[in-house]
Amino acid sequence: MELAEDFWDGPPHGSVLLRPVRPRDEREWRRVRNANFAWLGPWEASSPVIPGEDQARLTFRQYVRSLDRAALNGESLPWVIEYEGRISGQLSVMNITLGSLRGASIGYWVSQEVAGRGIAPLAVAMAVDYCLFERHLHRIEINVRPENHASLRVVEKLGFRDEGIRERYLHINGRWADHRTFALTREDIPLGLLHQLRTRATPL
Repeated sequence: MELAEDFWDGPPHGSVLLRPVRPRDEREWRRVRNANFAWLGPWEASSPVIPGEDQARLTFRQYVRSLDRAALNGESLPWVIEYEGRISGQLSVMNITLGSLRGASIGYWVSQEVAGRGIAPLAVAMAVDYCLFERHLHRIEINVRPENHASLRVVEKLGFRDEGIRERYLHINGRWADHRTFALTREDIPLGLLHQLRTRATPL
């Protein structure tokens, strides 16, 4: 599934695309990740060391296969964020749950060189609308470290509801870290989040 949105005419937003991660992305993906090591490091998800658990690192091809497998199983929607034809970040819809919840969570990052241009809010809005109106989910949440001011600006600009602190919620950069949970349900945005962005009085 590829999602394109071009309703802003030119700079500073240009064209944003969400598309699956592909094996041939390895060189560009690694270049972006390496260039943003210090920028992304404090917010990186990590896994606690558990005796007896396999801690082997995946090759990029194995990583892509694992993403594809989770997507085929209906567990997640993993995308890269392209801006003006270049990989500029990544967005994943995770923990997709059907039944009486019909919810999921979203995680994302963008490179430092494009931060502040409205790309992350636009990518999140595209993903939210797809999940709520195409996949018929009901609730989307985003969990943000209280110190991550850039990500806090994204959820605030998009009107996500602040549902409070979850203590030691996720393992981040080597330790269990508190997160603030933000959420939207379909009733909050009956015309969609992209429509809400289009009709804002001021740009992102």
